[in-house]
Amino acid sequence: MALSTVSRVRRQLPTSPWLFAAPGLLITGVFILYPFGSTLVNAFTDRRTLIPGHFVGFANFRELWHDDMFWTGLRNSTLYIVGVVPALVVLPLLLALLVQKNIPGITFFRSAFYTPVVASIVVVGLIWVWLLDERGLVNSLLETIGVGRIGFLSDQWLLLFSAMAVTVWKGLGYYMIIYLAALAGVPRELHEAASVDGAGAVRRFFTVTVPAVRSTMVLVGALSSVAAFKVFSEVYLMAGPSGGPAGEDTTLVMLVQRTGTGLTGRVGYASALSVVVFVVTVALMLLVLRADRKEDS
Repeated sequence: MALSTVSRVRRQLPTSPWLFAAPGLLITGVFILYPFGSTLVNAFTDRRTLIPGHFVGFANFRELWHDDMFWTGLRNSTLYIVGVVPALVVLPLLLALLVQKNIPGITFFRSAFYTPVVASIVVVGLIWVWLLDERGLVNSLLETIGVGRIGFLSDQWLLLFSAMAVTVWKGLGYYMIIYLAALAGVPRELHEAASVDGAGAVRRFFTVTVPAVRSTMVLVGALSSVAAFKVFSEVYLMAGPSGGPAGEDTTLVMLVQRTGTGLTGRVGYASALSVVVFVVTVALMLLVLRADRKEDS
């Protein structure tokens, strides 16, 4: 009886792992692989929301090349990386060093710094819109001290920089947690040895802390670069569906949403835009990894 049970289990073993993996594979196939493949196919068609469309080759990509809004979106998404990524690589590390110390009340500050991460981006965006509006709290304070009202949400560049500030503010706590995990693995003996050699706090930061968490800094840089290039919610909430004054603050993902939705949405053209976003995102990841490997060598 026991031998027959063992033989039956052995016959079932090759298929058992696939049974356990089946739910995850099904979800991945339905919600990730199929949409990705469908987008890739639609990028070469003139499909619309209610019209299947026909194969048009690279016509959508040729149209992208001559589309001024595409270049505007690409410019804004690139500027978002330049403005957001350095801040999200450096500031969370400094914040992690600050909250790493075991002093009374530090738990409260750790929770406070992490609160924006768990807050809904819609709620966060609306709060900042109310703060930066022409009649908002910030402008009221500026007018009180004699500076005058500033068009944070009406000026093209101020609006984009304001959205960047919201992204940095909301992401600080998330990357702070990543750095805290990395700092926990830095041997305290290294800091003690540097202190014995006469190194101050600043010198220890650059000679001990930064080299020890360099791989984590690369990870944070890669994650924040991809997130910044694919930014949507912050700019959408602060600039509106039109993308700010004359649409000058539109990002690539906003352009995808605007082009491909609605009853007359150009699904094929929006799919081509999505393919470009995907290619640039992969290129960013490869550049960061290549830079990391080159520094290691």
